[in-house]
Amino acid sequence: MQLIGEGLSAVRDTLQLFENLSFELEGGQSLLVIGENGTGKSTLLRIIAGLLRPHTGAVRFVADDMRNLRDSMHYLSHQNAMKPNLSVQQNLAFWEVFDRAEKKSQLTSIDAALDKVGLLGKEALPFGVLSTGQKRRVAIARLLLNDRPVWLLDEPTAGLDARSTETLAHEMRLHTRKGGIVIAATHLPLGLDEGMILRLGEPV
Repeated sequence: MQLIGEGLSAVRDTLQLFENLSFELEGGQSLLVIGENGTGKSTLLRIIAGLLRPHTGAVRFVADDMRNLRDSMHYLSHQNAMKPNLSVQQNLAFWEVFDRAEKKSQLTSIDAALDKVGLLGKEALPFGVLSTGQKRRVAIARLLLNDRPVWLLDEPTAGLDARSTETLAHEMRLHTRKGGIVIAATHLPLGLDEGMILRLGEPV
């Protein structure tokens, strides 16, 4: 499995966010995208996810099972992508089905995923009544439900306390050890010190 970015650039209005960015990741590797606000971290992740077109360059994904990147990734944005009026259980049940690839089995149950993020017992609560950190932990639980080898994470520790941050770091390390790829845009340490680093806002 390979995820390759070649000569990527992005423009917002007339502002050049970044240019000529390239990377090459294989299964088991991670990439941290670091930079000040406004340097294009979220934009880069959206380009990789196929949600935005780059001004120049291209993203290529090569996998033995011939799946495309859209069917092989979990994308965690600033927004948690949950319905506030639905319960935690109902939200995760939707994503459990939506994210499941045809030929891949479910990794774990909803209860087991919530247990890993410290929210077992909260499944009946409406998502909208949770704290900011709890909402983020529910979104992280979604990553654990189904086997998608590429994780694209935009400021994944936003709103998390130290314990939850370490839980996320542990799950990211497990994911890469199993051959997965993690790309995370962040301004905080994520516990993936062995990963590659791409700094935006600096000469390339």
